[in-house]
Amino acid sequence: MMTDPDSLKILLSAISEADSAAKMVEAVENLARARLAAAIPNLITVLGYNNPGAAVAAVEGLIAIGKPAVKPLLELLDGYNYGARAWGLRALAGIGDPQGLELLLDAASNDFALSVRRAAARGLGTIHWDELPSEQLASAQTRVIEVLITVSQDHEWVVRYAAITGLQELAIASIIAAPEVVRQILAHFDRLVDTDDNLAVIARIWLAQKEIQSAINDILTQQPMLPEIAIDWQATLAKLYARKRQEQPHPEGDPYKFRAVAAAIVRGD
Repeated sequence: MMTDPDSLKILLSAISEADSAAKMVEAVENLARARLAAAIPNLITVLGYNNPGAAVAAVEGLIAIGKPAVKPLLELLDGYNYGARAWGLRALAGIGDPQGLELLLDAASNDFALSVRRAAARGLGTIHWDELPSEQLASAQTRVIEVLITVSQDHEWVVRYAAITGLQELAIASIIAAPEVVRQILAHFDRLVDTDDNLAVIARIWLAQKEIQSAINDILTQQPMLPEIAIDWQATLAKLYARKRQEQPHPEGDPYKFRAVAAAIVRGD
């Protein structure tokens, strides 16, 4: 019978012997599927390869392994390779362990690479808040809101887009325990709709408002006494169309054609 060390040796040999990008991806996918904790350092090393397909496979493998991968990720991430940092943050985001909170906050606020800031902003919305001690929860969420509100005004639209995603997830996680957090986030969305000049970001705000409203409605079926939280996502959609008209006033720029973009955002987040 083959043991885990034997399997790991064979899987790592396949990676070292891969002589093409495609074979490397296949070898890393096989390593990731094995879900061997002993392979965590090797999967982290793959994050630094110039091979996006292999990096995706490594991220998926690290997420599948879960909590045992968190500490090695925090310790072994390559501080000089922004691509590896971005992939590593995606893995931490997928795991959602609060141990990664400080790194995510710092990366979202301070990293020079937009891919890293983007990954960190998304990751701040996936923290498993129920795993934090109750006495730390309010202060941690306050810090996350402050950072995400700042990052939602980043000069790169893809980073702002990711921050909206993070704020949406935090709002949904706070509906029951902290409705004031939801109101704060929704008020910020209303301000952003009036100030952001990117249609994809505005569309993402519209989707966030709809998803938060849907989550509230689901919870209301179980807890009808939930405090009222008003969301006017239709107003955001109207502003989205109005902004589109300003950019393309001719018939071929009919803003209702932008529904396709909105639908794509709904499908792909």
